[in-house]
Amino acid sequence: MSYTRIKETCLYIDDLDLAERFYHQVLEMPLISKEDQRHVFFRCGDSVLLCFLPEVTKHDNNLPPHYAYGKQHIAFEVAHRDYSEIKKKLSKKGISITHQQEWKKDISSFYFEDPFGNVLEIVPTGMWD
Repeated sequence: MSYTRIKETCLYIDDLDLAERFYHQVLEMPLISKEDQRHVFFRCGDSVLLCFLPEVTKHDNNLPPHYAYGKQHIAFEVAHRDYSEIKKKLSKKGISITHQQEWKKDISSFYFEDPFGNVLEIVPTGMWD
């Protein structure tokens, strides 16, 4: 099998409007769709971030039921040249960086949380090369 990427990933949240404000307005991800009382979807580069209400999707009959609880983790990749500017921009928007990690020469990442306690990370291109 030859995979090209993870096309979509999801987080399970408890407030669609709050997720929309955070991911669309603060993190500036374009909104793809929103279904009241179920989900809100965002474009993230050439991937998709799906935010679901777990109490709804765990009882889904149209698709396989799915849900999760607790601190989930996603890393968002940005161009290496934009990494420092994005870090500054998020700080100016009131995002508290919870951890910074040096991985290898010239490759660092930083962590922060969304309003639901999910652990988000910004990584520069080259992280896994």
